Amino acid sequence: MTANQRLVVMLYAMHPTERAGAVVETGANLARLVGMSPTVFSRTRRQVVEAGWLEESERLAHISYYRLSEKCTGEDVVVPLRRAT
Repeated sequence: MTANQRLVVMLYAMHPTERAGAVVETGANLARLVGMSPTVFSRTRRQVVEAGWLEESERLAHISYYRLSEKCTGEDVVVPLRRAT
């Protein structure tokens, strides 16, 4: 993972989220927070999504919102418990 990719993942991990875990903020505003151009931020976020660290949560009009994926939160490594027989 590149430095920019780590920065994007950490931004999504630390930013306030709504109930479903999505960061409800535009990419342009998030890019400004970390000092990236919107184009570089968008490209880097797309790379992080393709690598499985982020996933699209919802889309309102032409704006997509993203959240951490199960790969990033560790939820995909949890084994469900079952009753012993």
